[in-house]
This record gives sequence, C-alpha cells and structure tokens, in this order.
Amino acid sequence: MDFYFGLAQIFGVHTLLGLSAYVVLLTGQVSMAQAGFYAIGAYTAGAMTAMFGLHILPAIVIAGLVSAAIACIVGFPALRVKGLMLVVATLAFGEMVRLFFFNLSWQVERGGELFGPDGAEGFRSIRYFPENGWEVWHVTVFIWIVVAVVMAALWWMDRTRAGAVLRAVGHDEVAAQSIGLNLTAVKVGAMTAGGFIAGLGGGIYAHTVTHIEHGVFGVLLATFAIAYPILGGLGSVFGTLLAVLFIQGFLIEGLRFMGDWRSLLFGALIVLAMNLRPNGLLGEHAPRLKSILRLGKPAPDSLETKDAN
Repeated sequence: MDFYFGLAQIFGVHTLLGLSAYVVLLTGQVSMAQAGFYAIGAYTAGAMTAMFGLHILPAIVIAGLVSAAIACIVGFPALRVKGLMLVVATLAFGEMVRLFFFNLSWQVERGGELFGPDGAEGFRSIRYFPENGWEVWHVTVFIWIVVAVVMAALWWMDRTRAGAVLRAVGHDEVAAQSIGLNLTAVKVGAMTAGGFIAGLGGGIYAHTVTHIEHGVFGVLLATFAIAYPILGGLGSVFGTLLAVLFIQGFLIEGLRFMGDWRSLLFGALIVLAMNLRPNGLLGEHAPRLKSILRLGKPAPDSLETKDAN
C-alpha cells in the first residue's frame, strides 16, 4: 500500500510542477526555468525545516515566495526575448541554479548533528515528516490538499479577467497591446506565479524524498514541466493533471517492465498523442477578448438612451 501512496505523492508534486509551467504557457512563452524554481523551493524549504526548525506549512510558503521573487527578477530580462532565445535563456538559468547548488556548502549544527546542503553530496536528512510522526497517507493527503488548492485557484483565475488577459497575450500580443495591456507586466506576473507554484512543489518534494541533490533538477525535469501542460492542453488545469497521470502513471510506472525499451515507446506515444490531439488531450479554448473589451465600455442600452436624448 505504501508503494501506491508513494506513487500518488509523485503524481502530486509533478502536477504542481506542470501547473507552474501552465501559467507561463498561457502567455505564449515557453520557459525551461521551472526546474530551477523547483530546485530553489526544494533547498529553501529543506533549510527552513531541517536547519531552522520551522513547521512544514510556513516552510513551503517561504519556499514559494523565494522562488516567486527570483522568478520575478529573472522574468524582466528573460522575457525581452522570444521563441528559441527564451528557451535558451531560461535553460541557462536552470543550469546556473543547478550548478549553484552543486557548489553550495552551508551547514548548521542541531543536536550534535550537521544539517544543510553539502555541495555534490546534496542535502540530506530532511526528516520533518518522520520526525513528527506523519504516516505515508498523511503526507499523501497533505500533498493533494495543496494540489487541490492550487488547481482551484488557477481554475478560478481562468474564469476571471486575469485569465482572459493571460490568454489574450498568448493568442495575439499585438492585439492585446492595442487594447492597452502591458505585455511585460502580464508576462512577468505569469512567470512570478509559476515560480511560486514550482517553489511549493519543490518544497514538498524535498520532504517526501528526504535527500535532494543537484542532478535531479536538470534538463529532463524542465522538459517534463512543459510537457505536462502541452500534452494535456491549455484549455483547463485538469489537462495538466491528466497528462501527469498519463506520463508518470502509464508511460513511466506502467511500462517499467519494458526496461530501456520504454524510452523509445515513450517518445513514440507522445508523438502519436500530439498528432491525434494537437491541442492537447483536453484541447484549448480561445482567449475571451470580449470580456476584456467589455470592461469600461458603456452598455448598448446606455448608448441608445444617450442618442435618444
């Protein structure tokens, strides 16, 4: 049973990782920096609990805020470029973060034992859950509560003016700018929100595995981050969840018996899925530009009344 709870935990943290990329992709930007924000959240939350003795909730919130702040700072220069240049720039940032933690050695003594990141050895003994008597199912429920809250917030946002603005920028930047939208503010805001969600996911991940190291947060993880929302479709946050279940549940765990052949089939099935459903498994809906244009515009009845007078 613990195996299945552990699998559910993997689904949960990867859903958060995918949702962090989902927000950025809504604006039409492909960012490979999500693994970097995920790593920042993991190391920050680990430091908060293992080194400074904080509770898990403030620890992951602080991790999310730190990742969001760095995402905001990175967003201003990175989002001045587009397309492949943005991919290269954000990929470089992710590698810089990974190498930073590869060289980071900072430990404190608690109870006669050293805690903290130790360069290439990674960050060991992030033992908040077992030390506080959390069972495996407690951790699983906690993770999915966080996932549910994030998904509900994004689902609500997608039905407000904020969601329409993000989709408008992603659909046509020229049209969005012509109706008064600040492209830089929208893109940096999306990057910041994505950084916060990735930081939450990374913080939770660090506590589920108890030992993190720089090699985990490489290009493969960044690729997974953007693959989930692209495969699932940008029409709904549930597309990202469905893609995580498909990739992590079916392709990676379900086909584990195939060994190395699984990698070949993985690529083939992704290509097949994208050909059959080019807009993702759940599709994509157009941005609601009318909901933006309607704001501040007088209603037709009021115009007719004014003309009659």
